[in-house]
Amino acid sequence: MNLRVSPRRLYGKQFFNLLAKTLLGAFLCISGVETLNAKAGWANEPIIEQTDGLTSEQLEPAKADDWLAQIVQTSLQEITNVQVAETETGFELILETAGTLPEPVTSTTGNALIIEIPNAVLVLPEGEQFQQFSPSEGIALVQVSNVSGDSVEIAITGADAPPTASVSTTEVGFALSVTPGIEAASTDRESLQIVVTGEQDEGYNPSDATTATRTETPLRDIPQSIQVVPQQVIEDQGITRIGDALRNVSGVTPQRDRSNASDRFSIRGFDTSRILRNGFRTGVGLGDATGVSPNTIERVEILKGPASVLYGQVEPGGVVNYVTKRPLDVPFYNFQLRAGSFGLIEPAIDIAGPLTEDRRLTYRLNASYQDSDSFRDFVDSQTISIAPVISYDFSDQTNLTFEYEYREQNQTYDDGLPIDPIVFELPRGRFLGEPDDFFDTSVNRFNLTLDHRFNDNIRLRSGFAAELFDSSERTFRLFEFDPESNEISRFISDGGFSNNNLSWQTDLISEFNTGSIEHQLLAGFEWVQTETIDNSDGFFSGDNPLTISVIDPQYGTPRPDLNTTFSANDRINTLGFYLQDQITLLPNLKLLLGGRYDFATNESEFEELFEGEFFAESSEFSSEAFSPRLGLVYQPIEPISLYGSFSRSFIPNNVTTVDGNIIEPERGTQYEVGVRGEFDNLSVNLAAYNITKTNLTRTDPDNIDFSIPIGEVRSRGIELDVAGEPIQGWNIIGSLFFNDAAISEGDENNPEDDILINAPGSGASLWTTYEIQSGDLQGLGFGAGLFYVGDREAQIPNDFVLPSYVRGDASIFYKRDDWQFQVNFQNLFDTNYFESAQNTSLIFPGTPFTVVGRVSFQF
Repeated sequence: MNLRVSPRRLYGKQFFNLLAKTLLGAFLCISGVETLNAKAGWANEPIIEQTDGLTSEQLEPAKADDWLAQIVQTSLQEITNVQVAETETGFELILETAGTLPEPVTSTTGNALIIEIPNAVLVLPEGEQFQQFSPSEGIALVQVSNVSGDSVEIAITGADAPPTASVSTTEVGFALSVTPGIEAASTDRESLQIVVTGEQDEGYNPSDATTATRTETPLRDIPQSIQVVPQQVIEDQGITRIGDALRNVSGVTPQRDRSNASDRFSIRGFDTSRILRNGFRTGVGLGDATGVSPNTIERVEILKGPASVLYGQVEPGGVVNYVTKRPLDVPFYNFQLRAGSFGLIEPAIDIAGPLTEDRRLTYRLNASYQDSDSFRDFVDSQTISIAPVISYDFSDQTNLTFEYEYREQNQTYDDGLPIDPIVFELPRGRFLGEPDDFFDTSVNRFNLTLDHRFNDNIRLRSGFAAELFDSSERTFRLFEFDPESNEISRFISDGGFSNNNLSWQTDLISEFNTGSIEHQLLAGFEWVQTETIDNSDGFFSGDNPLTISVIDPQYGTPRPDLNTTFSANDRINTLGFYLQDQITLLPNLKLLLGGRYDFATNESEFEELFEGEFFAESSEFSSEAFSPRLGLVYQPIEPISLYGSFSRSFIPNNVTTVDGNIIEPERGTQYEVGVRGEFDNLSVNLAAYNITKTNLTRTDPDNIDFSIPIGEVRSRGIELDVAGEPIQGWNIIGSLFFNDAAISEGDENNPEDDILINAPGSGASLWTTYEIQSGDLQGLGFGAGLFYVGDREAQIPNDFVLPSYVRGDASIFYKRDDWQFQVNFQNLFDTNYFESAQNTSLIFPGTPFTVVGRVSFQF
């Protein structure tokens, strides 16, 4: 139930109706455009020999008259199995089929050999793509996938040069004998068409990530703990808030913020509110308040430990990087509808493809609308998200990508519950604001990235990002709880807040050798400007505390005339220069060296008019710091990586004490050792770490608008992560951690050995799914998981504990042709738990038993 009817809410729904009509029109237009059924080609000249009646003549692919003609296919030859067997000279790739496959079309570019088989379709029990890394020495990757609806593409990538192959027929179908190449082939763009066969889906076990090094580095070569939550996990768990995806990662505990609108995280015991999006920092200190739709996310990468060497001002616990979906150069259409408990309704589309016949200009569009009530009384929200991406290849060497996202969220403001034992007696839906409170936000994001390769060894990447965030609110905020009367005092906040975040990054990446030693050198700079403007009116009075009973709340408190005007303007400018060298000393011994020097300035202005008394202050300060990183990876045998690393972090404090003094910059230092194992389709990472951080701040318990320093803290622990597909159809992702995050140097208000807020001493998760691979029930699957979070302190001094909890989830799904049906059960046992605490005075209850259903159609 909601007693508020706001013009902004009506506007949002009208906007979505218009948006839906516009997108439908665009879809019909795109669908009607004549499509080129292009031959697979990272291609140039073929280097392939044909035997057993197959000729070397290349057949030009036919053009379809229109989109409908692509769907109505005739006599496609089915490939039902793919096998790889290593040979003395390389490996053999066998495609099993009941009939005779048509003559293939071949081509090469760079280190890739491409073979396209027309009038064929890949029909595998496990899906529409086969992929195997390192099938033999000298071969990096082999992929077999459907393209253009009526062709199968084989892409074989050599480690140093394009391979050669001979084709023959066998009793079961089609065989390729592949030999690693010796020389790299040149490419000619006039005869080349680049075809991305679709999203690179590696299931639960991605093999590389960019967040740790800003280069595409295999996870096994990174001397620091990094985990990836891929899109398949997000979809399988039915996640509607992207922050919930991090429950699958060791050492990470999701949190809720004021108004329950944003996602924050505790990583290795440290509050992490600075989020990356495609490597660019989002609004400083806002957490996920700017909003991210799960429908736009391809994967979430979590780098544990200090990352200032590449990203400047970040917490020593780690960083979270949301990687968004990219354009495709094959047609892709996905329409889905999600509905569930508490009135959830969410239609969404995800469409992509080429806009020109040469596939140089490609696009992707994600759009969704979510309307939902809440288990919290009087609370509801409406969210619109639209995110188009356009990419253009000027040549094989140069690409320009423009990305935009608009997100609007209108919701009831909700401060949660007070920190007091009485909360264990209250219903978790108890709301202590006023039913017409609102907190409305909007964000516009722009990103422009230029990527140019001068040659195979030198690459330049430069990008500019802008994030413009605005909010407006009219709220009764909770202040101080009186356990004698069971009433909590409140104050009024009525105004707006904006945050403009601009950033420019440029990287130069060079690969070269010094003798037998290989180098991948990264040199770059980053400029970031963040401006925060807060203009609010309010009411605060000890004589009229606007109290409400937590036992029997009576709503409708009259709003008095406002007696406070508040204005604050903060501007932070940061310029950082960084250098990193990934050095291969031996094939199994890798060294990582890096350093970054940051210059930061902060300008602050503050004005307040309270009951006729005017107060104003301004401040300006600058700081600089050097943040190094050193890491070593040793691989004694192929699947095992042993690593150790040292890294530091830096954050200039932009908070003040109640006396107006600026607190010194924070510095973090970490030592970490670990072992990573990659066994076929299963990866395991075990890490141990020790972090110290100085000049840590927290909210002043006597004045929540200011902060106080608490000396030094330390965090040490052990983490275990596992992910993969042990057997075909069975996926698993799990974690276990033990952490001791406490104050090592404190004072009377911050006692030594007190545990940090929202830092559990232990936690674990296990999520698994199984999909039936054959028979009448093929496509039917089930999922189940448990998520455990240990006791957490809600305050410093440690006077109140949020109890540990175990939450159980489950799912059932069915995939049939282009359709998928899925039902998720979250908090299956209806566990009553508290998710997190904030500002030493508020806590947020967890969501009760929830059912979410989803139906999707993809083609």
